[in-house]
Parts: sequence; structure tokens; C-alpha cells
Amino acid sequence: MLDLIRHDTILELNMAHPPVNALGEQLVRRLREAVEAAQTDGTRALLLSGRTGLFSAGLDIPALLQLDRAAMRAFWNEFFGLCGAIARSSVPFVSAITGHSPAGGAVLAIMGDYRVMARGAYKIGLNEVQVGLSVPEPIQIALRRLVGTYRAERLLVAGAMIDPETAHAVGFVDELAEPDQVVARALEWLGELRKLPAHSMLETRRLARADLAAVFADPEKLGIEGFLDGWFAPETQAVLKALVARLKSKG
Repeated sequence: MLDLIRHDTILELNMAHPPVNALGEQLVRRLREAVEAAQTDGTRALLLSGRTGLFSAGLDIPALLQLDRAAMRAFWNEFFGLCGAIARSSVPFVSAITGHSPAGGAVLAIMGDYRVMARGAYKIGLNEVQVGLSVPEPIQIALRRLVGTYRAERLLVAGAMIDPETAHAVGFVDELAEPDQVVARALEWLGELRKLPAHSMLETRRLARADLAAVFADPEKLGIEGFLDGWFAPETQAVLKALVARLKSKG
């Protein structure tokens, strides 16, 4: 489900949860535990990757639809806990976006320091609106930091999924690489960063990312109850169940 691959002092967190690296309870928990453990075990940088052609298809909607409100609250606390762990990470965090990355996959990517995406017929975006969900404010803030307020509004309200070239042009991702070179390029970027004087780089980084870290400082202000109200609204449930039915018919 999650392979931990050491590259010297860089730890690659490789999502290996067939068929689509869906973010369910177990994978989210394991990712959070791995990010938190890396803060004190000598790891100097973190890299998040998927498989070639697919980074993550986002939240595991079929599984999450089976949860009641209390269980869904626990999941969302865990998911925001993972986002917060990435945002607060004391070591650099780069995402090697190895292919398609809708919704939850894109959320994890925008929490980190840097994003390398595969060139090709892939899409990335926060398409929650298209499946009947609102985008919580903490996630909107993270996207605004990358692309600016107005561009974020247009992407979020439309639930837009954009190609790698467009994502690069607007700042959603930082650079593009050939699909089989995405992880290698992410490692190179981290390697260059690690050549800098460690204390000055890390302290400057901490200050530069303090606004994002602060978003997740108080769990009571993350708006989870409002999101749950939307999740369990009849319209949203109908849209999500129709989505699952379409996916099953294709499978």
C-alpha cells in the first residue's frame, strides 16, 4: 500500500495501492505516520510518488460512502492531519506527480515545497465541485499560494482539470519531466536544495511556509463539520453514488 524507498537521506513515499492509489483510511494513516516519523529519524527530505501514469485518483469514494458521520469525521481529521504534517514538515517535501492527479492527489501535492509532473495526456486539478463537493478553505488557501487568488477561484469554482502544460504555466506545478524521469528529476531537485547551507536554508524555508503551517495549527478551525454537512447532503450523496455506479459499469 505504501512503499518506503531510501535514497540516502531522502525518503520516497511511493503509493502502491492498486488499482488507482485511492486515498482511503489506511493509506492516509500510513502516509501521515511516515511523514511524522521522518521528522526525527534522520531523514533530510521527503518525496511522494505514485506509479507511472497515475499519481493518485483522489479519495476512495466507494469506501468513504459506507462510513457514518462519526467515521467520516475521523477520516477527515486524519486527512487534514496528513495535510498539516506535510505543511509543517521540517524537511523539504517534493511531489513526483507521475500521472493523473485529481482531487485528493492534487491536494497532497500542493501542500509540499515543489511539484514535478509527468508530461503527456494527464490531468491535474481540484475537481471536487464536479462530483458535488465543496473545497474546504484550508485547501483553497494552499492553492492560492501557488497560483494567486483569482486563478485559484476560477479553477476551484469550475472544478477544472488541466493538462500538465497549463498546470505549469499557471504555477500549479513547478516543472515537467518525461513520465519515466519524474522521480529522478524530483530527487535531483532535492539534491540541489541539500547542497545549500542547511541551517540558513531550513530556517528561511520555515519562515516562508509559516502561513501554510498556521492554517492547520488549530483543528477546530478547519471547517470539518461544514464539510460533513455538505458530504451528507442528499444532492451530494446522489452525485457521489451516481459516480460510483458509472465507475463500476466501466470496470
